[in-house]
Amino acid sequence: MDESKKATILVVDDDFGHRRMLETIMKGWGYHVESAEDGSEAVEIIRSRPFDLVLMDVRMATMDGIEALGKIKDYNPAIPVLIMTAYSSIESAVQALKAGAYDYLTKPLDFDALKLSVERALEHTKLKEENLALKEQLRTRVSLNIIGKSPPMKELMEMVSMVAPSDATVLITGESGTGKELIARAIHYNSDRKDKSLVTVNCAALSETLLESELFGHEKGAFTGADRRREGRFMQANGGTIFLDEIGEMSPAMQAKLLRVIQEKEIQRVGSDKTIKVDVRIIAATNRDLTEDVKSGKFRQDLFYRLSVVILNIPPLRKRIEDIPLLAQHFLDKYAERHRKVVKGFTPTAMDMLLKHNWPGNVRELENAIERAVILLQGEFVTEKELPLSIPRLDDRFDTHIQDIGDIVSSVEEGSLEEVEKRAIINALRASGGNKSEAARRLGITRRTLYKKLEKYGIFETPARITNNK
Repeated sequence: MDESKKATILVVDDDFGHRRMLETIMKGWGYHVESAEDGSEAVEIIRSRPFDLVLMDVRMATMDGIEALGKIKDYNPAIPVLIMTAYSSIESAVQALKAGAYDYLTKPLDFDALKLSVERALEHTKLKEENLALKEQLRTRVSLNIIGKSPPMKELMEMVSMVAPSDATVLITGESGTGKELIARAIHYNSDRKDKSLVTVNCAALSETLLESELFGHEKGAFTGADRRREGRFMQANGGTIFLDEIGEMSPAMQAKLLRVIQEKEIQRVGSDKTIKVDVRIIAATNRDLTEDVKSGKFRQDLFYRLSVVILNIPPLRKRIEDIPLLAQHFLDKYAERHRKVVKGFTPTAMDMLLKHNWPGNVRELENAIERAVILLQGEFVTEKELPLSIPRLDDRFDTHIQDIGDIVSSVEEGSLEEVEKRAIINALRASGGNKSEAARRLGITRRTLYKKLEKYGIFETPARITNNK
């Protein structure tokens, strides 16, 4: 078996003799094997380096197998975990499977059954990863897959279309939750590199040492636990694209090493003195103001210039509220299908509530709100009752003035909700040139509701101007 392709298995058991026996047997089957004597040690090891499978006892002193299983699944849900115990019972089996165990084995172990279970778990994981990769490729190659028709989003999509075919390094900026990874995927899958890998790395999720190993790989024996050579993400992305998310969180030392990769187009594995040429397009993203970080010395100026050949800024959701109905409907369709529910749409009040929220969490917050609404929904239309209580009405957000939420509602002085609603209607009519259907669409209400509100507030429009007599 090729050394680089052997699966790495973590055996967790507080019985020293049994643990050593399993290590010996599984090494004989051709696997890399490490061990831990309790659940807490297992969780710590899992967080420090990658494993393909965990074989773990249930009954352990410091942290039992069920608790450790939960923590492992929270950290990396993709790792299959086989649970074993001398206390065979339906209750503990159900508990383990509910917690996410792949399979349940009883002591004394049947080693033929163990071998078969290990092989099935590893094969299942491999097929699952391949299917997910194929589905993602098929989904993303259809189009840019970016939802929005607001002017800033149209401009962004035009920029993506122009930048994608080139090999230019791209820096994507924007607040958390705006969809920076989606833009990176749109660039990759509309480039000449689309048939090669797109590899994503979250620079903030790993320590400096782990990040270096993750990006560039390491040699066997480079550090404790490095029992085999490992290819890094740059090699995985060779010929394709690497997306470095949260690049602003990278340490100064790692910034220097990344700069060298960009300049020399070569990498060096941890523990090696040899360099390897790579052909990788780099797309980076940040929610920080890197120009300020450059001024303060937190981010290298030369690296910033290398990364920002093209800068794409994603506007926050509050700056493009006309996209909210489109996004909300997209997420409604997505989660209605996922949760097997028949949902026809939103009530006008619910859509009004979505339009008036400030969305500090941007598109990610909107998606979470819609999924929650679908789960709680009992009827055919989402109402304000299903939306999170954290979504305030516009008049709850007053300070001395309303913060900017786009072109429809702007610069409204403190006042009642009716005053805000009236101003929003007037602004929507002006923005749509007096077209009531368009104004109703912008407001997220029906044309009939708009007429009622026009009459309520005494708003009259003429081709030249829009007035109100109340």
